[in-house]
Amino acid sequence: MSRLIVVSNRVSVPKARGAAGAQGGLAVALGSALRERKGMWFGWSGEEVDEFTGHLNLQNIDGVTTATIDLEAQDVEEYYNGYANRSLWPLFHYRVDLAEYRSDFGKGYERVNERFAQTLGPLLEEDDLIWVHDYHLLPLGERLRAGGAENKIGFFLHIPWPPRNLLVALPFHERLVLTMLQYDLIGFQDEESVDSFLAYCRKELGADVDEDTGRVDYRGRSVSVRSFPIGLDYEEFLEGGKSGASRQAEQRMLSSSRHRKLIIGVDRLDYSKGLPEKFDAVGRYFDENPHRVKETLFVQVAPPSRQDVTTYQQIRETLEQKAGQINGARSEVDLVPIRYVNRGYPRQELFGFYRAAHVGLVTPLRDGMNLVAKEYIAAQDEEDPGVLVLSRFAGAAEQMDDALLVNPYSMEEVSRAIGQAIEMPLDERRDRWEKLNEVVATETVEKWRQNFVDALAGG
Repeated sequence: MSRLIVVSNRVSVPKARGAAGAQGGLAVALGSALRERKGMWFGWSGEEVDEFTGHLNLQNIDGVTTATIDLEAQDVEEYYNGYANRSLWPLFHYRVDLAEYRSDFGKGYERVNERFAQTLGPLLEEDDLIWVHDYHLLPLGERLRAGGAENKIGFFLHIPWPPRNLLVALPFHERLVLTMLQYDLIGFQDEESVDSFLAYCRKELGADVDEDTGRVDYRGRSVSVRSFPIGLDYEEFLEGGKSGASRQAEQRMLSSSRHRKLIIGVDRLDYSKGLPEKFDAVGRYFDENPHRVKETLFVQVAPPSRQDVTTYQQIRETLEQKAGQINGARSEVDLVPIRYVNRGYPRQELFGFYRAAHVGLVTPLRDGMNLVAKEYIAAQDEEDPGVLVLSRFAGAAEQMDDALLVNPYSMEEVSRAIGQAIEMPLDERRDRWEKLNEVVATETVEKWRQNFVDALAGG
């Protein structure tokens, strides 16, 4: 069996399933694959050095080999904070107005991808399968090919791929896509991203594109393009829900809410998540249903991210202002209708919060998948499940059409869906939940991993 080499911006040291400590299902699934194939996880250590040396930090933890390199501060600023998160991230999330295009960002991005390739290349064996992850490393396959790698190389994008008419706003967009055609397999979260990528290849490159099979042929290269929707480690997530921490979190939420109807949102503090729009929709719901203000509590958990990027500082200030305005106009001395919590919680506690909530409000403006929607469904009591209100612009919407799908830009539509969810009869709630839970329970992260690796190995 061929070794599997996983490459990502950062390396998450994967524990064995069920081991103590909080970690995402992605690390669990990749760790399982790496143990099975005696593979290696390669990426940046998260540490900075004065001068790049290419020194490898090798570890073997719980049966998984990791290989990391340190980057210079300039690398981190230009490659990570710059091109990845100030050029690609906003553009790929349809925020052309926030994208910054600077030549030093682009040069830093290419430099770090070259450094990844030069350091990884000597570690590769002839029949290794190489799986590259996410927007930080779009050109890495081409850099590995330039270094002589003839291995099967796959790439998976965890965020959305933008439509052609947005991507062309990126300087040197054609060069970037051409580097991606050096992969053997390109995976996206949903069919919309697949369609957008294929349309770009056909119209901008003049490539021969087979829409039915997702095959792109260009200048002697043949690349397979498919959707591989990611899921939860379902059983592990449910097991965490049986813990004392989860049960305490549920009771804590129920008692502190005074058993009001609870609406919950859990989103990283990011402009792509539509948080200001969500707050406005909740405010509108209270305006249109004043009798519900004392009976309803909206809790938004929003852990901070990328705090050194100006746009993220601005969104935090905006949310604090909106939460204060909504509460100021509607609170009693012993009651507030909104709780805005600017910190993160372990997944076991989040399970308890989800289970206590009558409505899961997941309304990103654009998202590759959004696993919060799936976690909310998995955490529900099958006898009395809550209702998921989900943005139609999340990748999860393709699989979860039994949620209440909404346009997150429309305060009226989201407000109406909140009301529908709160008033929904038990029979309908159960029927919707059963269909949604079937998707979440079967389309797991392990299935996602297996499908991609099998496609790469057999392609």
